[in-house]
Amino acid sequence: MRYVLAVAETRNFTRAAEQCFVVQSALSHQVRKLEDEIGTALFARTSRRVELTPAGDAFLPWARISLEAADRAAAEAGAAVGVVSGPLTVGLIPTVTALDVPSLIRRVREEHPQVTVKLRVGASDALISAVREDEIDLAVLGLAEGIIPEGDEHRVLAEEALVAAVPDSHRLADRSTIDLAELAQEPFADFATGSPGRAQSDRAFRAAGLVRQVPYEATTAELIGALVTAGLAVALLPARFAPTRGARTLAVRDGPHRKEFLIWNKFQPSPAAKAALQLLE
Repeated sequence: MRYVLAVAETRNFTRAAEQCFVVQSALSHQVRKLEDEIGTALFARTSRRVELTPAGDAFLPWARISLEAADRAAAEAGAAVGVVSGPLTVGLIPTVTALDVPSLIRRVREEHPQVTVKLRVGASDALISAVREDEIDLAVLGLAEGIIPEGDEHRVLAEEALVAAVPDSHRLADRSTIDLAELAQEPFADFATGSPGRAQSDRAFRAAGLVRQVPYEATTAELIGALVTAGLAVALLPARFAPTRGARTLAVRDGPHRKEFLIWNKFQPSPAAKAALQLLE
């Protein structure tokens, strides 16, 4: 099944064999043997292309589930005798400030060399769903003040106030502290409407009874900062991700706050997840 997944991913038997560290003839033989056992072809093959058949499309998700279960079984068996192994997938928002992720990965690899660590970057809501679906083991979220990740085990890592980033030439650039109302009429750059990153600022403006315009939506703090330094907008960002050249950062007295959470699935976390949580303690 691992060979089938590799061929489905690469759409090429040669590359799949390289990925699985076997010769192509052996991989092709095992895939054909599995197709014979199932009684139908999983791939449509030509000299130039490899595509999944309808049977292959149906087979693939269950093959992934079966392999994940087999890996989990092996990891649990090893953990029972003190050997932690298996995959550890960590989800991250793009603007993590409360956790030194490289240091965590290094410590996991040093303490548990048989654990394979993977990272996935995404928005907080997508990461919450991925944890609940057992697609990732741990995730670091950034949520607006007052929002709690329900249904998961969680730990608050930090709470911080967002700062206002304005262009160097802005009328407020010589100030150190401002009120939210002083920014309300400015064009904003922010994350996409409805995203958890956007909710942090939207909730603060609603609470203050203010309305703002956000003509520039972006998926990264870097692009938001670039729009600020270009003189096109102002923004509210974590201080660590606010632009430092061509812009000034100001404290906002009634501005938004966010909390960074570490979350994990409360139903039987994997041995690798438990080991990472112990290191974080």
